[in-house]
Amino acid sequence: MLASPLLFTKGEIKVSVLTFAMWLTDMAPDWMQNLPEWLQRLCFQFFQVFVYENRWKFFTDGLVTTFVVTIGALILGVIIGMIVAILRSAHDSSRKKPNIILRILNSICKIYVTVLRGTPLMVQLLIMGFVIMVPKSTFDTNLCAIITLGINSGAYVAEIARSGLMSIPAGQTEAGRSLGLSYAQTMFYIIVPQAFKNILPALGNELIALLKETSLVTVIALQDVTKAAQVIVSKTYTATIPYISLALIYLVLVVILTKLLGILERRLRESDKR
Repeated sequence: MLASPLLFTKGEIKVSVLTFAMWLTDMAPDWMQNLPEWLQRLCFQFFQVFVYENRWKFFTDGLVTTFVVTIGALILGVIIGMIVAILRSAHDSSRKKPNIILRILNSICKIYVTVLRGTPLMVQLLIMGFVIMVPKSTFDTNLCAIITLGINSGAYVAEIARSGLMSIPAGQTEAGRSLGLSYAQTMFYIIVPQAFKNILPALGNELIALLKETSLVTVIALQDVTKAAQVIVSKTYTATIPYISLALIYLVLVVILTKLLGILERRLRESDKR
């Protein structure tokens, strides 16, 4: 007869704990009895973390949240960053004294970039999560994380995009205007596509940094993959396998993203040669 996991009360919650002896006696295959004890305990921890009670689903559900937050924040960050970069580039590249509206917008953009880049992301999450937005549901918490990380990322993307826009020769803008295009059309059809190729490696690094920064959303109680590892640690009372697995998950994602970005860069270089 199989032994039942130990049950004890933690506050008002009943917690099920599987012991090494119970697992080795009732659940482990026979061939595992001949393994060294350290290897048996390692297999037991792996079983506890991933197999027992289908705990692997904590990681898969957390990964979905991580991807949603990363993609949402990236889109928002690129939109904000490009707007700020275009405004600042228009101000800096103006040959005449910019009008008062452009000067005010440029000052606002400079303050935005300074504040967002000068304060820790965790502090920004705490302010958004517990002072400004105060989410009440899972959807609200996801939205709070996306907005906070997107606004933070926008400050870095703005400087990356501005450097790319300023690297395009002024003759390109003059050529567009001489063809009868407006300033907005010149930026959209001529300047931005060229600048995008120049800043792609830096944008790729920002995407990778953003993916890793999503681990901080646990401070507003969002159930991402990092929170999943913390939950499993609280259930198994072992931190080795959950946290090493978490590090490997992030490492694999970063390696995959790096490879994909490398392929995209090569494709863009090949298109330039044609």
